[in-house]
Amino acid sequence: MVLDVKDLQYNEINEQLRAGSDDIQITGCCGQRFIAAGFSDKKIDISGIPGNALGAYLNGATINVNGNAQDAVGDTMNAGKIIIHGSIGDAAGYAMRGGEIYVQGDAGYRAGIHMKEYKEKRPVIVIGGKCGSFLGEYQAGGIIIVLGLSDDEREIVSNFPCTGMHGGVLYLRSDAKNIDFPSNVSAAEASAEDLDAVKGYINEFCGLFGYNTDEILNATFTKVVPDSKNPYKQMYVAN
Repeated sequence: MVLDVKDLQYNEINEQLRAGSDDIQITGCCGQRFIAAGFSDKKIDISGIPGNALGAYLNGATINVNGNAQDAVGDTMNAGKIIIHGSIGDAAGYAMRGGEIYVQGDAGYRAGIHMKEYKEKRPVIVIGGKCGSFLGEYQAGGIIIVLGLSDDEREIVSNFPCTGMHGGVLYLRSDAKNIDFPSNVSAAEASAEDLDAVKGYINEFCGLFGYNTDEILNATFTKVVPDSKNPYKQMYVAN
């Protein structure tokens, strides 16, 4: 099924998506928000640029975007997969609690903010390019992987990464020597065993976007984990 959404609002788009087949191609997308919010059983291919909160509360559907996407991709998503053949705006994966997001390009500020996990639910974000400030802010669970494949000269992540991080793990394809991490985290070179644990996600990224897994893994990675279950202790008057 092909759905031209050029002149449709988000509520009209979602109504037609729910009523349509399980495999839908969207054309003419230009900034409409909340596309596929809460969807669980569709495969949606988007041509154009979806607006904020693409796949919010996603519960199992697969979304493929042939271009960029705006802010809050996968906001509070629970399950499913979002694939972006381009870059994304701020706050990708906000409060994400399950599923996977794969981004070929760069991400804006606060990617992975408030990510969390519970039992078998473990969210994953893989970013092929570089990230803005506050990556992994208040991260409470899940996995964030940043590969730094962009050609520009800036650091793989900008200022204040992992602020308030108290769970989960972050991998940067970098020695991270010029990155100033806060005192609430520990950053060290990832071991072979560490990389084996996330190789499947990197392999998935490479299959989606045409990269070579071995070439990407043939580099130094830095693993960042919380140093304390109580990252705010130093802020309290009485400890």
